[in-house]
Amino acid sequence: MAVKANIDSGRWGDPYLDLSTYTADADLMELNMGPQHPSTHGVFRVVLWLDGETIVKAVPHPGYLHRGVEKLCEKLTYVQITPIVDKNDYVAPMLNEQAVNMAVEQLMGIEVPRRARWLRTLLAELQRVASHLLWLGTFGIDLGGALGGGTSLFMYCFRERELIMDLFEGLTGSRFHYNTHTVGGNRHDVPAGWAEQVKQVLTFIERHIDEYVAVLDHPIFEQRTMNVGVIDAELALGLGLTGPVLRASGVDHDLRRDAPYHAYDEIDFKVPIAHGGDCYARYEVRVAEMRESIRMARDLIDGLPEGPLVGARPIKTPVQVKIKSGQAYVALETPRGELGTYVIAGGDNRNASPYRFKIRPPSLHSVSALPWVLPGHQVSDVVAILGSLDPIMGEVDR
Repeated sequence: MAVKANIDSGRWGDPYLDLSTYTADADLMELNMGPQHPSTHGVFRVVLWLDGETIVKAVPHPGYLHRGVEKLCEKLTYVQITPIVDKNDYVAPMLNEQAVNMAVEQLMGIEVPRRARWLRTLLAELQRVASHLLWLGTFGIDLGGALGGGTSLFMYCFRERELIMDLFEGLTGSRFHYNTHTVGGNRHDVPAGWAEQVKQVLTFIERHIDEYVAVLDHPIFEQRTMNVGVIDAELALGLGLTGPVLRASGVDHDLRRDAPYHAYDEIDFKVPIAHGGDCYARYEVRVAEMRESIRMARDLIDGLPEGPLVGARPIKTPVQVKIKSGQAYVALETPRGELGTYVIAGGDNRNASPYRFKIRPPSLHSVSALPWVLPGHQVSDVVAILGSLDPIMGEVDR
């Protein structure tokens, strides 16, 4: 049958496969992977139907981390929302903050000062490096039993990530949930000596990237990632995949360049792409992005302009932002792809809260690829495929 042929040939599986018609003599086994499985790096379950060791059908079951964030934000004032969305993509909270404040600024018609735009862009690229370091370290340890160097890579990556956390702490006073972006600009200006610290950290990380690559320059790593979890451009576009996953499938798309915001239209940078569409291509794209983000961050800190950090009057109390009507959608490029924020104004609390608040999380689209990609692979490939997609379950479930 056509579905069986697709699975055998490595083409996409059929997520709507009727298992009763798969094959008459198959002795299928149902296996729950998760919800508490180390490779998910969160609480997530995917049900696998197996023909021997081969996956026939995969059904993801997200929702274990659902917190009702969107409905909660409709009951909070605009200023109170920022620390709430920090917890969605908790690996890149800076980008969560930027997205929601950009939407409110669009509704209010506020122009963010140039210094704040450059600082936001710098923080975004530092956050991108930190996020990719965490991904690379955990990806290595997921596959590290075979590599022998997986634990070492994990320690190296977290050592460097801690340096970026130190920078964020020096700027905001916090190492994780920062609440540094606000409507109209930023709360915290660059302290004395911080710019030089940024340059030193960037140089240190850049010097060690080749070491990470050398650890993974291993035939077993290549066997477990090359031609595994292939997502071609057609499927990636059809599922709404974005970010490194999309660019690893050969689609040259990046919101920083194609729909520029903040200071991205004032600096030069390259968008890394690959054409394999497999786990290895996604690894290649993220490593290349780290190198490029380091170069961008160095240019941004050198060119950080003088001037104010907040465009409108400073926001002192949670009820000072009031919007009677209007709607806005803002999208930016996070380490996982397009993070969209859709806000409709005119809610409760005398227009100090949104009427409707909707988040478009890139991780949810990445997880949606599993029913198409997993069939035809072995059970042992699930860890590599899921890890290469880099979903954050707090963002998936919200």
